[in-house]
Amino acid sequence: MVTSIFLAAFIFGLLVFAIVYFLQLDVFTGLAVALGGTALFILFEYAIGPVMVKASTKLHYLKPGENPWLEKTVKELADKSGLPMPKLAVVPNSTPNAFTFGRSQSSATLAVHEGLLRSLKEDEIKGVIAHELGHIKHKDYAVMTVLSALPLIAYLIAEVTLMTGAFSGGSTGSSGRGGKNKGNSGVILILIGVISFIVYILTFLIVRRLSRLREYFADSYSAYVTGSPRELESALAKITYGLSISPKPPPEGARAFYIADPATAQQEIKEVMEKKDQYDLDHDGVLDERELELAMEKESKNTWHQINSLFSTHPPTFKRILLLREIEQEMDKGKYSSDKMYTHV
Repeated sequence: MVTSIFLAAFIFGLLVFAIVYFLQLDVFTGLAVALGGTALFILFEYAIGPVMVKASTKLHYLKPGENPWLEKTVKELADKSGLPMPKLAVVPNSTPNAFTFGRSQSSATLAVHEGLLRSLKEDEIKGVIAHELGHIKHKDYAVMTVLSALPLIAYLIAEVTLMTGAFSGGSTGSSGRGGKNKGNSGVILILIGVISFIVYILTFLIVRRLSRLREYFADSYSAYVTGSPRELESALAKITYGLSISPKPPPEGARAFYIADPATAQQEIKEVMEKKDQYDLDHDGVLDERELELAMEKESKNTWHQINSLFSTHPPTFKRILLLREIEQEMDKGKYSSDKMYTHV
């Protein structure tokens, strides 16, 4: 995670340097404007993020005693995690999903879909809740909010400079440092735009990689806190299938914070169902949980699927299940402990 953060910041820093260099701005002035503007943008995203999530998901905050089992389960897991009790909310959505958001651990909200509470067993829901508490424990919302701003800023710079450079028609004029240096301003803007777009692609891929990593970390945390990786394994298979038939995806900005991404789930299940006869081992016309897991395992080895996963916010479901099984094997041997919690990630 540190490597991903460093790479994204370093590449974005090169973009700032390129802008300062090609526009021939005063170094200190250029850096101050670029870094100051970036900081303000990130703070703005950080401030409005929770408000946007609340508005887009239409969640309902639970009152004390409204759902005693959910409240008791979250309280037990939060205490075990050393976390303050998060605010609880239910989303009026039939898809089986859950997510967390907030500006800090003390103000975090844990939201579960009605579909999750209806479709999963209590132990499976417990595994999902522990996963979401893992995100709070790791402060993923803050990290992802900050990093997600970098490719967005790079994209906006690319769009503005490419359009401005193209409309300028490559006109020649003075640029930078009070006009001391004459140059082709249109070409310079287009060059900055091209560099910005390359930075956008690179930082986008890095942020997506980090988003996938944080899912593995949260899965591992769930296995440790509950002591039962099998429940989250089962939940992930059911969630993936449930999301694959979701009538509409969640808001784009919220997708990374869900336990699974409907877009990824739909692609996974679509490929499996196209070969349903091949994966229906008992030929009963239905893919049970085990057959579905085996099918996803085979599909995850597909070259196109592996390339496509580079752009996903979540890892393929079976890779997550495989990680949980490795942890489960260590637990069965009595070798799994808190200091080895993330070894398999």
